[in-house]
Amino acid sequence: MPVVDLNGISLSYHDKGTGDPVLMLMGTGSSGRVWHLHQQPALVAAGYRVITVDNRGIAPTSECADGITVADMAADVVALAEHLELSTIALIGTSLGARIAVEVAATRPELVDRLVLMATRARQEALHAAFDAGELELATAGIRLPPRYHAASTALWNLSPRTLFDNGKAREWLDILEFTTQPVGPGVLAQMAIVDDPAVLGLCARITASALVIAFSDDVITPPHLGREVAGAITGARFAEVADGGHYGYLEQPGEVNSLLLDFLGRG
Repeated sequence: MPVVDLNGISLSYHDKGTGDPVLMLMGTGSSGRVWHLHQQPALVAAGYRVITVDNRGIAPTSECADGITVADMAADVVALAEHLELSTIALIGTSLGARIAVEVAATRPELVDRLVLMATRARQEALHAAFDAGELELATAGIRLPPRYHAASTALWNLSPRTLFDNGKAREWLDILEFTTQPVGPGVLAQMAIVDDPAVLGLCARITASALVIAFSDDVITPPHLGREVAGAITGARFAEVADGGHYGYLEQPGEVNSLLLDFLGRG
């Protein structure tokens, strides 16, 4: 994956395919390579040029341990688009990536002509506030949970009961999550310190791009009713809810998600 010096940092990205450009942004703690499991191959096969990004905080992009803001990451996206000489893009983000995408679309409307926000919210419920604060306190204190417990708690928060109570699928996920458990690095810690901002709904109101908001029916982190709030703040936005998916719904229900993406991006 190329690494280029842009916007005062080193930024890692992957660029594959030809045709209309689609730039994809992942959530907190995740590499852009997660898109390569399902969404990137489907979009490339459909004739799109797909650029995936390791947001600041995710190596080999600069970790920026001294602090990260959404505005910083949005400026990184704009700088990358300029570096690649892209005059317009379709922009797709999930979770924190969706928050970054909102910032880009609102502040650079001439750049973004299609916008997809997955698993998104503009505010916390009481449960989210308690969990996010506790998770940050654990990470800041350097406390590492046993890998098996970390895998199980990650699965509970991010997967649908449809997956959790299918023993075969659950074992596969638990094995993957346990194997990939790593200490929280300084860059991820800086990402975790980013808080929800209800003012994002005001940014949504400034968006002129055609927009699709995708929520997952069993997502407890960004539940569908909070996704509907975001969609309602964007003029003309389309809202879709995917069944049997948690916060990782794009991995649990890739066929449905890919169908929504290809239908939306192909619309005139």
